[in-house]
Amino acid sequence: MKPVLLDLYCCAGGAAMGYHRAGFDVIGVDIAPRPNYPFTFIQADALEVLRDVTMKVPGSVQPDAVHSSPPCQEDNPLTQGTNKANGWGRDHESLTARTRTALDLLGLPYVIEQPTGSKQIRRDLMLCMDMFRTGPPPWVQRHREFELSGFTVRQPPHPKHQGYIRGMRHGVVRDGPYVAAYGNGGGKATVSEMQHALGIDWTDVREELTEAIPPAYTLHIGNDLAWSLGYYAGSMATP
Repeated sequence: MKPVLLDLYCCAGGAAMGYHRAGFDVIGVDIAPRPNYPFTFIQADALEVLRDVTMKVPGSVQPDAVHSSPPCQEDNPLTQGTNKANGWGRDHESLTARTRTALDLLGLPYVIEQPTGSKQIRRDLMLCMDMFRTGPPPWVQRHREFELSGFTVRQPPHPKHQGYIRGMRHGVVRDGPYVAAYGNGGGKATVSEMQHALGIDWTDVREELTEAIPPAYTLHIGNDLAWSLGYYAGSMATP
């Protein structure tokens, strides 16, 4: 019997695919419809679902662990300056603290993911795609930080980046093996480039790809999480 992982704020399932490959049955939750999500999906408020699990409501999902990627626009250093300059940001609510409180009440192993520099989570782990890079460019860097509770994960060494990110950055146009997997214009990645660089082929929706966690990250996390739970590759094992 496989362990069950609840994937909160799941978007199109980049994180979910990594946990699936590590041997988990994954159930995604997002307030928006996600027809491209590759596993069992519940359209609902993530905090409401988490509250039901915490209260052990009959019929609710009873996971072994939880991954969460709360909306980060309010805390994202990539958008803070632009939002402030344009008077934006008031519509974005930081849900990280509320999510952590609910997860602590649940008492299961959990992960909270945020972009590097958000300052909303404890930095227990930092991952970059250069740690897992395979195949030819274009590549992405996509640094992400993870707060972990109830288990630990090996921190891979952070290799030196192999050149520039392609396109207009800080008023200078450069070429390089990396692409910026967000936004449009200015040499930003195409959909097919993002799919290749992130290792995601089940969605071609730009917005979903720009928000996606590479499955390589959660495969790495999921392997150590599975061992901590006494599972590996979906089977009972002795870590």
